[in-house]
Amino acid sequence: MGTLKFAVCDDEPVMAREISELISGYMRSRGITAFSVSSFSGGRSLLESPDSFDVVFLDIQMEHPDGMDTARLLRRRGDSALLIFVTVLRERVFDAFKVEAYDYLIKPVDCKSFSQTMDRALCSLEHKASKSIVVQRGGSSEVVPLSEIVYCEVLSRKIYIHKSDSSVIDYYDKMGELEQRVDRRFFKCHRSYLVNLAYVRGRRPGQIILPDGGIIPVSRLREGDLASSLLRYMKEGGL
Repeated sequence: MGTLKFAVCDDEPVMAREISELISGYMRSRGITAFSVSSFSGGRSLLESPDSFDVVFLDIQMEHPDGMDTARLLRRRGDSALLIFVTVLRERVFDAFKVEAYDYLIKPVDCKSFSQTMDRALCSLEHKASKSIVVQRGGSSEVVPLSEIVYCEVLSRKIYIHKSDSSVIDYYDKMGELEQRVDRRFFKCHRSYLVNLAYVRGRRPGQIILPDGGIIPVSRLREGDLASSLLRYMKEGGL
C-alpha cells in the first residue's frame, strides 16, 4: 500500500484532535510512517475537499449536513472510503448499514476498541489492494485489481470487465471460470452478470443501481440472496 490517507470530520475541535491523535499514535505504534490525517469541522468542508481518503471518521451529530447525510452524499458520488462513525448515538447504528459503514465507535472512544477497529481497517485495505486477476488478451496479459472492477458481463463467448474508471476490458473466457478467480465481494446477480458488492448503491425490482446511476439486471431468483450477501459483506467489513 502507498500513503494511507485519513479524514476526521467532527464539529467539536477537542474530539477531532483526540481522534487525530489516536490515529497518529496507532500508526506510529505499528511502525507506519506513510500516512496523513486531515481534519474537517463539518460535512460540507469534507465534501468540498478535492482529496480522496482511505478511511473517514465521521461524527453523526453535526450541523447540516450531519454525519449520516455526509456519508450518503459520499456514497452517492461513488466514494469507497472505509466510513467509521464516532458518536454518542447508539440508536443510529442500524442507519450505518445503509451507507455501508465499516464500524461504529461510541464516544468516549475506548483505546482498545479503536485499536481493534484500526487493525481490521488496515487489514481490509491491504487485502483490497493486493487482490487482482490476470487477464490474457491474445499474446499479452493485463493485471486487474479486484477493487477496480465494478461488474463483469458475458456476451457470446467474451467477458467484459467494467472498471471504476469507466474503461472496459474484454477477453475470451467463461463466466464460471471468472467466478473461481474472484473473491467473496463478488455476487452473481444474473446468469450473465457478476457484480462487485462494494459498488452496489441500491436496488429496484429486477435491477441493481451502481454509483454512476447505471443499472444492471438481477434475476428474480437472486434478489433474496443479494440482500443477504450485502448484509454479510458489510458485517465482514467489506471482505
